[in-house]
Amino acid sequence: MQLATIVGHATATVKHASMTGWKLLIAQPLTVDDRPDGEPQLVIDNLGAGLHDRVLICNDGAGTRKLMNSKNSPVRWFVMGICDQ
Repeated sequence: MQLATIVGHATATVKHASMTGWKLLIAQPLTVDDRPDGEPQLVIDNLGAGLHDRVLICNDGAGTRKLMNSKNSPVRWFVMGICDQ
């Protein structure tokens, strides 16, 4: 799990069937002092996160597959929660 800020959204004209109905966002992982921590990541979201929201993202493969009800989903990162400010 890692804190991140939503910095954009993505659109896919063709995507894996397991991703149907999920919003695609671009999240910038953050360090504990709010500096960028690595490259932005493509994440899926069903909680309603928006631009500039601080979120908790997770890259647990087993958790992602269970969340998406798919044994072969290519998704790695998902929004686990939206942080209060």
